[in-house]
Amino acid sequence: MKEYRVLSPTAILGYGFPEESFKAGLDRKPHLIAVDAGSTDPGPYYLGAGVSFTDRAAVKRDLELMIEAGIERDIPVVIGTAGGCGAEAHLQWNLEIILELAKERKWNFPLGIIHAELSKNFVLEEFKANKISPLHPAPDLTEEEIIATERIVGQMGPEAVMAVLEKGAKVVLAGRAYDPSVFSASAIMAGFDKGLAIHMGKILECGAIAALPGSGSDCLLGTLREDCFIVEPLNPNRCCTTTSVAAHTLYEKTNPYILPGPGGVLDLRGTTFIQENEKAVRVAGSKFVPSESYTIKLEGAKRVGFRTVSIAGCRDPIMIGQIDTIVEAVRERVKDNFKRYGYEYFLHFNIYGKNGVMGNLEPLASGASHELGVVIDAVAETQEIANTICSFARSTMLHYGYPGRVATAGNLAFPYSPSDFKAGAVYNFNIYHLLYVDNPVTLFPSEIIQTGEEG
Repeated sequence: MKEYRVLSPTAILGYGFPEESFKAGLDRKPHLIAVDAGSTDPGPYYLGAGVSFTDRAAVKRDLELMIEAGIERDIPVVIGTAGGCGAEAHLQWNLEIILELAKERKWNFPLGIIHAELSKNFVLEEFKANKISPLHPAPDLTEEEIIATERIVGQMGPEAVMAVLEKGAKVVLAGRAYDPSVFSASAIMAGFDKGLAIHMGKILECGAIAALPGSGSDCLLGTLREDCFIVEPLNPNRCCTTTSVAAHTLYEKTNPYILPGPGGVLDLRGTTFIQENEKAVRVAGSKFVPSESYTIKLEGAKRVGFRTVSIAGCRDPIMIGQIDTIVEAVRERVKDNFKRYGYEYFLHFNIYGKNGVMGNLEPLASGASHELGVVIDAVAETQEIANTICSFARSTMLHYGYPGRVATAGNLAFPYSPSDFKAGAVYNFNIYHLLYVDNPVTLFPSEIIQTGEEG
């Protein structure tokens, strides 16, 4: 029976995985080792600042095991969304680690590098040519927003990865990539169904999260066949069920039946999930439907200010009962105190134990806690102004005289000294749009270098 096996070691490069699970996966003789190295989930800071949200030593550990296995067993290794966000700074950060490992381990292999950062000038030209449209619920793009953006990346489809594999790369390091691309590209090259390959990639990209108990730090194996694919964990303490795999299929989707991606959509209306055995699930019926025009998603982040944060706790039931009123009174006191200076700032109070997680969407608004966690968040155009607003809000809340207050000491307990933390630059996603392209590869330039050779 013709099949293509893909080993996914972990949900994100640097999250780690048990070596025993990885060895069990290698024993199944995979045709590909692939890993997603990034996500927008940690927020816009990492794209805007050009830094990784994963730890360097942890990433190096995972890469060493993966590349070593690939070299020894002649298995291609593909890494997507290098450095967490896939812009040039992230790609070079990840490349430096691979070259460092190659030097230390005396490895010699062809390394494919795919770039995904786009210049502002290019995006401006495409915008003026009406080739960019908003991706709901993003607003229409403007020239001002493009110019203000710190970094812009395009999300490559499997075609860009296929092009580099076809040139003979044994390890591929890709910039920002559609998550399933790195798992599906080589299988599509081998002639397997694109819809099944992409759906399997959608499951594999999060490692063993699709298993029970779920984990982003463990391995998952996908076996692609002509009419289905099978996913199974490689840790004996986990299993895949029809519910766990189907639930992960719904992950990060606005429509349960349609998953948009570069060049088309994954249609899941005919998909079936069948328990293959006590650990594995067989999936069939997924179809890739090409779109009339090929689009890729653009992601961009701009700096909007600087942040200072203060963390405190409150256990006075009288204060807890009036917390909303107190917060608004503190907010007004801050506004009044600095009105002559015309400061522009954002001041937010996250009240944990009340609605700190859900905010205005919290359904249990009538619940009363015996203690609250208070996070004071100030963002302003400079770090100094953010420091001032946070400090004044913190001291005002600490000594605020509310009705029924008995104590003359402070209202808040601070777990840290200093109480205020300068968090630095703050970024927002300001580009989340679709770009219409004529060719899915030319936007993502690539090269192949030979590691181990003196430059």
